[in-house]
Amino acid sequence: MKRNITEGAGPLRIIPLGGLDQIGMNITVFEYEDSIMIVDCGLGFPEDDMYGVDLVIPDVTYLEERIDRIKGFVITHGHEDHIGALPYILKKINVPIYATRLTIGIIEHKLEEHGLLDTTVRKVINFGQTITLGDFHVEFIRTNHSIVDAAALAIYTPQGIIVHTGDFKVDYTPIYGDAIDLQRFGELGKKGVLALMCDSTNAERPGFTPSERTVGTTLRNIFEEQKHKRLIIATFASNVDRVQQIINVAHEYGRKVAIEGRSMVSIIETAIELERLSVPEDTLSDLDSLKNVPEDKQVIITTGSQGERLAALSRMAGGTHKKVMITPRDAVVFSSHPIPGNEKAVTKIINEIFLRGADVIFQDTHVSGHACGEEIKLIYSLTHPKYAIPVHGEYKHMKAQAKIAKLLGYDSEHIVIMHSGDVLQFEDEKAQIVERVQNGFVFVDGLGVGDVGNIVLRDRQRLADDGIMVLVMAMDAEDRVVSGPEIVTRGFVYVKEADELLEDIHMIIDDTVVDYYEKGQRDNKERGKLKNSIKDAVGEYIWKKTKRRPMVLPVILDVE
Repeated sequence: MKRNITEGAGPLRIIPLGGLDQIGMNITVFEYEDSIMIVDCGLGFPEDDMYGVDLVIPDVTYLEERIDRIKGFVITHGHEDHIGALPYILKKINVPIYATRLTIGIIEHKLEEHGLLDTTVRKVINFGQTITLGDFHVEFIRTNHSIVDAAALAIYTPQGIIVHTGDFKVDYTPIYGDAIDLQRFGELGKKGVLALMCDSTNAERPGFTPSERTVGTTLRNIFEEQKHKRLIIATFASNVDRVQQIINVAHEYGRKVAIEGRSMVSIIETAIELERLSVPEDTLSDLDSLKNVPEDKQVIITTGSQGERLAALSRMAGGTHKKVMITPRDAVVFSSHPIPGNEKAVTKIINEIFLRGADVIFQDTHVSGHACGEEIKLIYSLTHPKYAIPVHGEYKHMKAQAKIAKLLGYDSEHIVIMHSGDVLQFEDEKAQIVERVQNGFVFVDGLGVGDVGNIVLRDRQRLADDGIMVLVMAMDAEDRVVSGPEIVTRGFVYVKEADELLEDIHMIIDDTVVDYYEKGQRDNKERGKLKNSIKDAVGEYIWKKTKRRPMVLPVILDVE
């Protein structure tokens, strides 16, 4: 099978800077001599122990050091885990963005919010179109996913063709547009594919992922059963096909529809503007106008299906939403499955909704946007890659795809499971991991990007676990304590019930100061050594007495 290799071609390097061993934060670098292209630029969401962190974006130090060679970002689809980091990364690496129509539309909203719209080049690419980025030629191939305009990529390199599926499933009856272009995958297989980088998210699941249209039947049943109640339906903001089905069924039942949640409103407005979502006349409404409509003729489509603390549904359930109060006259539909790790947050919201007397409908109102085992086998069978490279997902998901590849006849030498930061090098049709590069997390906290690091997170963890104790005292020029020490604690002990403990700490501080100066020690730089001595002595005592390690902060004020 011919693989279209350029004679005497140099090495091709593929470097995932995120997206492997985790769900989200997808970003992969393709590098050949003086040309670098980047596939996707997504964000991740903070873990429970990342206190105060809003978002997690990839460390792109490797790219910053090679910025002159970067030709552009190629984006597979418009989900946050594939585009969410762009506004932050573009401030460091401003290169053109190439994507399909809806994906560019969603990105443009983000760029406008960050003041980057006028300084960033965007190119809308049609399915079947090929663009040139230095030594790379990239073809966009139609696929199906839980958002419209998702694309796979055929990346033509001097070493051969790399097929990157993006997030995908095989849906023969999509809500919008055409089915996945399986014919093109087969044609690429005949040309010869060097490697397939395939979505692993659902690789553990056997069989096929159901079509999005199957949800429509379930939705109609819900509308029929709940005809006397207001319907509040929570789903992913970017699931345009799901929103389309809800709007269609609502129109059939003569209901008005309001969209709630900033991210969902933005995406739905973009989809309507770009003709990726059609709304029957006189169906959409806003929440204020909806008040004039009977409750059993209302549908509210909202964000918050994953239990996000600040999302619209969470505020409704908690009674803090300004315009929507959940009552026993409501039925709340969760049209999504919890992402791994979100189960507790979703359960909390469900309990709050039940406490308000509403019905909760959770079953059979969602299908995945990712391929199951048989669909993955189909893509392998069509493309016949020499190398199998599972991507997108936790390590267990990639191992599950590796198992599928073995069933198809691939040996361990031709299955490559990478980790973020690995450098996979292709040369003379052979693949090996040759090194690792800097990668990792950059934390976004409010307006700060990267100013919260592991040390700050460790401090926040400690504060959350054991609290803080601030020791304030004033000293004169003769090194005498003239005031204090005053002891202030937060999250450690209740001061009024800890008199004995605090008295002992006072004595320890006094003894430490006397001992320090009796030894003739002096430090004119803000008395740093004395502070450390106090901190160590108090910390050791607290541990012996309480088995806790609060953060101890001595503060010494100099007075005349």
